[in-house]
Amino acid sequence: MTEPVHLTPEMLIPRLGEYLIQQGHITQEALQQALAYQQEQILDGEHPLLGEALTNLNLISKAKLDQAVTEQIIQLRSALQATNRNLERRVQDRTAELQEALKRLSELSELKANFVSNLSHELRTPLTHIKGYIELMISDALGPLTDDQRNALTVSQQSTTRLESLIEDLLMFSLSSRGQLTLKMEEVDIRRIANLTIQTVTQKAKARGVSAHAVLDKSLPNVLADGQKLVWILGQLLDNGIKFTPSGGRVVLRVAHESDTLISISVTDTGIGIPAERMDELFEPFHQLDGTSTRRYGGTGLGLSLVRQIVEAHGSMLEIRSIEGQGSTFKFPLLIPHSQKK
Repeated sequence: MTEPVHLTPEMLIPRLGEYLIQQGHITQEALQQALAYQQEQILDGEHPLLGEALTNLNLISKAKLDQAVTEQIIQLRSALQATNRNLERRVQDRTAELQEALKRLSELSELKANFVSNLSHELRTPLTHIKGYIELMISDALGPLTDDQRNALTVSQQSTTRLESLIEDLLMFSLSSRGQLTLKMEEVDIRRIANLTIQTVTQKAKARGVSAHAVLDKSLPNVLADGQKLVWILGQLLDNGIKFTPSGGRVVLRVAHESDTLISISVTDTGIGIPAERMDELFEPFHQLDGTSTRRYGGTGLGLSLVRQIVEAHGSMLEIRSIEGQGSTFKFPLLIPHSQKK
């Protein structure tokens, strides 16, 4: 059975022999003699330390060896303390730099949110005037129109509706960035909201050659949510599915009664799908997966980022499943109010 190794202060000292030579306690020849003695003892099954070998050969006194070891330990401790102090200073400096960077980032984020908010408000006023006059002209309130003029105004009206939607997204983003996005939680009829939202995207889906419909469980209780925000969420998810689904594909809004406490809502498309390695990029504000100047799909890149924030504000979580080239599913649960539970 191997005997336990006895711990000694010398075990803490690296390159003891060189230090003893530098201090004039031993010569180079004495060190070589002690090292040779060590090797012989090792072959005999013993494992003496260098200091022990030196004292056994009477090449240094025990008192001088202990003094040298103590000096080395003190020097090592001083070096360690100095290193720790230096490390603490570097950590403090780095922490201060990070705090300053975080403060600056927060200021820039606030400036961006304020800019977006102010810009959005400034855009809404002239857009309201444009929309109003277009509606007056289409209704012949300002005089009769030719068919070509009416068609042109109809296209313009659709564009102003799209522009208004983008401005609303910007406003919602600015509120969310400043922590001012509030929810009005109440019991809402999820069946009515689902059918209403499908109706609002039907025309766009047909124009793209995509079918869009809802699949709803027969028995659906109300859910606890902000009705306006829920309509917006479903509209964004459906619009996103239609935009990225080729002609001949389909987009399905499903609402299922999962349990006594939960309703699940999902939007599934048969579109282009999302590469797995780029899934996290979906929720970056103002970011498009296709960021080239010739990208095929429009939008501000805010939709999904805001959808996730609003879903999470409801105490829920947005789940995404996607296979590149086959389509995507966006799903989240909502609570059933106590008054609706059986």
